[in-house]
Amino acid sequence: MAAYNVFLCFLTIIVPFHLSSSPKTITEAKVPAVIVFGDSSVDAGNNNFIPTIARSNFFPYGRDFAGGKATGRFSNGRIPTDFISEAFGLKPTIPAYLDPAYNISDLATGLTFASAGTGYDNATSNVLSVIPLWKQLEYYKEYQAKLTAYQGSSTANETIKEALYVMSLGTNDFLENYYTMPGRSSQYSIQQYQDFLVGIASGFIEKLYSLGARKISLGGLPPMGCLPLERTRNVFGGYDCLESYNNVAVDFNNKLKALTVKLNKDLPGIQLVFSNPYDVLMSMIKKPSLYGFDVTSTACCATGMFEMGYACNRESMFTCTDANKYIFWDSFHPTQKTNQLVSSYVVKNVLSQFL
Repeated sequence: MAAYNVFLCFLTIIVPFHLSSSPKTITEAKVPAVIVFGDSSVDAGNNNFIPTIARSNFFPYGRDFAGGKATGRFSNGRIPTDFISEAFGLKPTIPAYLDPAYNISDLATGLTFASAGTGYDNATSNVLSVIPLWKQLEYYKEYQAKLTAYQGSSTANETIKEALYVMSLGTNDFLENYYTMPGRSSQYSIQQYQDFLVGIASGFIEKLYSLGARKISLGGLPPMGCLPLERTRNVFGGYDCLESYNNVAVDFNNKLKALTVKLNKDLPGIQLVFSNPYDVLMSMIKKPSLYGFDVTSTACCATGMFEMGYACNRESMFTCTDANKYIFWDSFHPTQKTNQLVSSYVVKNVLSQFL
């Protein structure tokens, strides 16, 4: 997909639920911080500060964000973890760790280490020279030291223990790497590659646990064959969803779900939840009017068929005027409206046990 292969793996699902309903204040919140690892679905601008073309810090990205600012979020506005933070009585946007505009006082109640274009597999992050998952964990260790210096060891340990950790990634491993680049597909069958990724996910969660994390949300894959770019590629299938990719997402999600069951048994005190977007997102794509959408097969930006990143820019004369009518903002990333519905469902149906 040339240089713009930045992909989406976003948390879960979509049923109307208003985040504004009695949000807890920061002092009441049981979760003192939301700490995020992942890809473009939850990157708030870390890629702005590394040498990569996987960026979105330019118009029309961010046109519906506060002040119309293109922050590096791959959307027209806020992303799911922004809304999750707000629903937990914390701040309405989660800052990027690498953004020098924020200091530890800003980051103490939440931050994201996510990097657009990354995956579980180091080979995935190498495609676009972005931040691999292991490096995100190193940044987290760095953050822990800063937090301890800022809050004192007792308060910092409590923050680390009670924080909500959100993981949102995986789609890039398949669409940017396995199905696109030579290498992994010659080493592994698709089932073997899934098992390889699940092993990495397991190891990452175990390392987070050893560093003090207890409340963790593991995100599943969406029906990735229904992303606009994949539909555009499916010429012989009448531009419908690519079922082979959707089937892979279902298989991988089942393996991630089994992993959560296993780790909840193996790691004393962990509260690991699995957020599976597949079924309800598919329902949303098939019945858009139930959610107030008009367009599902193409995105708002440019032609909506293949553009993302630098191909989605201010020169795109075809960009839609009302992104709220679209599920997707660019060919792989959802609109702010979709992000809000996604996060609303997650808070109500998955993360409510932490409220």
